[in-house]
Amino acid sequence: MDEDARLFVISVAAELAGMHPQTLRQYDRLGLVSPGRARGRGRRYSLRDIALLREVQRLSQDEGVNLAGVKRILELEEELTMARRQVEFLRDMLDPGRRVFTADPTGTVVADRRRPAETVRTTTVRMRRLLPGPSSRQS
Repeated sequence: MDEDARLFVISVAAELAGMHPQTLRQYDRLGLVSPGRARGRGRRYSLRDIALLREVQRLSQDEGVNLAGVKRILELEEELTMARRQVEFLRDMLDPGRRVFTADPTGTVVADRRRPAETVRTTTVRMRRLLPGPSSRQS
């Protein structure tokens, strides 16, 4: 099952998370958990959202962190995840034999984001402009 599929209405999500539906609404208002919305604007929660709800509850009840602190912890965890992805990307860039930059179709130099297995081998073509020799100069 896709962890990000927004399948559960608020009553089911609340039951799965072991909370009251009003608590889920409050967490949504505070920006702690942002469920998807159905056409009728009803909240739809994913398995990832439910895991996040449980983590919010654990931090607030078991660890004694207030909701503002929980929100900051979640933001910092997201920043850490993004930083780890960037480090992984940069490590890939340092791979020997891997191109770091390439040119796009317009000629603009851009970072080459392909994985090493996707890197295309290129052939270098040298072009020389031939200058007229002494016999072809006009006097």
